[in-house]
Amino acid sequence: MLEDAYLNLERFVLENGHHKSDRTGTGTISTFGYQMRFDLSQGFPLLTTKKVPFGLIKSELLWFLHGDTNIQFLLKHHNHIWDEWAFKNFVQSADYHGPDMTDFGRRSLVDAEFNKDYKREMNAFCERIVSDDAFAAKYGTLGNVYGAQWRAWKTSKGETIDQLSNVIDTIRTHPDSRRMIVTAWNPEDVPSMALPPCHTMFQFYVNDGKLSCQLYQRSADIFLGVPFNIASYALLTNLIAKEVGLKPGEFVHTLGDAHIYSNHIEQVKTQLSRKPAPAPQLVLNPDKSSIFDYDMTDISVKNYHPAAPIKAPVAV
Repeated sequence: MLEDAYLNLERFVLENGHHKSDRTGTGTISTFGYQMRFDLSQGFPLLTTKKVPFGLIKSELLWFLHGDTNIQFLLKHHNHIWDEWAFKNFVQSADYHGPDMTDFGRRSLVDAEFNKDYKREMNAFCERIVSDDAFAAKYGTLGNVYGAQWRAWKTSKGETIDQLSNVIDTIRTHPDSRRMIVTAWNPEDVPSMALPPCHTMFQFYVNDGKLSCQLYQRSADIFLGVPFNIASYALLTNLIAKEVGLKPGEFVHTLGDAHIYSNHIEQVKTQLSRKPAPAPQLVLNPDKSSIFDYDMTDISVKNYHPAAPIKAPVAV
């Protein structure tokens, strides 16, 4: 099964990982250096041992492709992946006058009364981001995160580089190049980002009429984040392959610090007790040629039959 590569990662870290502290204070079981390979000709690697919301993956990737860094686009598509980081910036500002949200990420999980306040304030924040463009411009922007680095990397000369467009051109014109790389890790911008890039750089490789992609991910939340990353970069590879007239090859996922949060361990065990179903198939609008022209209705999957979702808290 295509999914076995991911399930083997979960097993390996559970059995061989090291207990480590982390930035969020949650604690992890972690290993350093791990690689998975997914043959995209065998199907689309959207996990079936738990339901993974493909709509969120689509909208986030389109957000990146647009070069957008403001969560307003995501919220308009009912995507709340990045809410916590924007909300955290707001509650730490002088403009916030609600209940004390100190340590809001963890307190909201254990304090029932606080949780009511947290949800109310978060919902109000998201509604205002969607409806108030000025407020969104001030508090919805996350700094120069992925979209900005991919599409408008700032140079020391004050110019910008569209890394993704350049890579697509190179795939077309010099497919044997070893320089088909996009990086999101910009040391100058890291301090001002809401969250420094976890998936830091990716490289393409052309062989036998197929396009493959390898991602290096410095920090990998195995249970919540990695399933999204696998599907997102598999989708990106398929989109670019279609644009340049190649077939999708492999997605190679190389992980730095691959970790299971201590409050995800039981969820991982539940997932490992389930049997994977056959991988679904990706469907792309044949009338769209450029990856920058797709919208939500142009991308779908068919024959996706996942098990029930498994809920787990996000460590912020």
